[in-house]
Amino acid sequence: MTRGDTMIAGYEKSVMGKVVVAATIENLDDLYRKHRGEITDAEVRRVSVTDALIDTGATTLLLPHSVIAQLGLHPTRQRSIRCVGGARSIQIYSAVQLTVQGRDCVVDVGEIDDGLHVLIGQVPRELMDWVVDPAGQRLIGNPEHGGVHMIDVL
Repeated sequence: MTRGDTMIAGYEKSVMGKVVVAATIENLDDLYRKHRGEITDAEVRRVSVTDALIDTGATTLLLPHSVIAQLGLHPTRQRSIRCVGGARSIQIYSAVQLTVQGRDCVVDVGEIDDGLHVLIGQVPRELMDWVVDPAGQRLIGNPEHGGVHMIDVL
């Protein structure tokens, strides 16, 4: 594999304009329990990574199995996916709160193989109002919103 390539469930996928960010992923059920006073902040299961890959070809948030286990997520359903190697099915897990560069969203999780980077797809990026700046290889606030985090309800 070359720089900018990654393996998704055993299939090669080319990633153009590689963008890597720090991200924090928290168990949403734990956050609700903390809000109700049932557990402390220290008991919230969370994982922070410095090398989450912004995947312009992915739809959702994809986490390696070991990260899913650390977060204590529960399987909810199977979903079909398309990748370079063809169609297959992956396990979808309960929702998490994803935080990138101070913006957060709630999103379900798809499972990928261990040893892979956390992959952040289009849906969480749109929920956090980030767009990819391929030339700068970074995320920027949506220029249509003046860079300010905004939710469209049109």
